[in-house]
Amino acid sequence: MLSRARASFGERDQGFTLIELLVVIIIIGILAAIAIPVFLNQRQKGWDAAVKSDLRNAATAEETWLTEKSVYTSAVADLQTDGFKYSDGGNYDAGVAKLTATNTAGDKYCLVAKSKSGTTFTYDSMSGGFAGACS
Repeated sequence: MLSRARASFGERDQGFTLIELLVVIIIIGILAAIAIPVFLNQRQKGWDAAVKSDLRNAATAEETWLTEKSVYTSAVADLQTDGFKYSDGGNYDAGVAKLTATNTAGDKYCLVAKSKSGTTFTYDSMSGGFAGACS
């Protein structure tokens, strides 16, 4: 039975040719060249989203501070004693979780943070959201 099967195939060696292997390697290389930049971009979006979330949470803490103390604070440390927590420091530039809060005349505030991706985000209380710069 085995001799019949070999006779029908002409006893040809079975396997991949060098050309077939090169084509597969080239296809894998093309797929990797497409996938790696997409993956890196997703990581940057994650860092940015975490920093923006921290800014929103700090804005909520500022409003809570205003409700309790009748004035905004310019010290993020005050917000931290009142319950505000940063996300992972690895989301921030230089690996250090840092928000800068400025208080102008007690009736508004501005929060600024820089993501690990290098993007700087600004939350302005006067516009009620993210802005290019504080008013």
